[in-house]
Amino acid sequence: MRRNTLAALTLGFVLAGTATAVAHHAFSAEFDRDKRVEMRGYVTKVEWTNPHVWFYINVKDEKTGKVTTWGFEMGPPHGLQARGWTRELMKIGDEVIVTGSLAKNGSNRANARDVILAKTGKTYGAASSEEAGQ
Repeated sequence: MRRNTLAALTLGFVLAGTATAVAHHAFSAEFDRDKRVEMRGYVTKVEWTNPHVWFYINVKDEKTGKVTTWGFEMGPPHGLQARGWTRELMKIGDEVIVTGSLAKNGSNRANARDVILAKTGKTYGAASSEEAGQ
């Protein structure tokens, strides 16, 4: 009985670890480091979750006036905290300037590398998975 319980628990941990590893992606699987971008806009949403923090901004095209929403992936919460981030640092309505790498699939998504908060002028690293060479 003990052997079966131990085997079942071991199998469960192995499967859980495999699912987590498969769910997480390498930088190069989704983003193109050769397609750099810099955008300025206003924060509409912040998702402070694992494995990556995401935030969304409305970006206005200076020529047409059209506003487009862009999503930016950052690193994990602990990686951001090591760079001075807190949950309260970037709020909805804040103006930000973001540099990063565009998504390979052409969607309005990018991996953030640095974020400048317009209200303070301070630059924060985004704990990008690109830094890890993935």
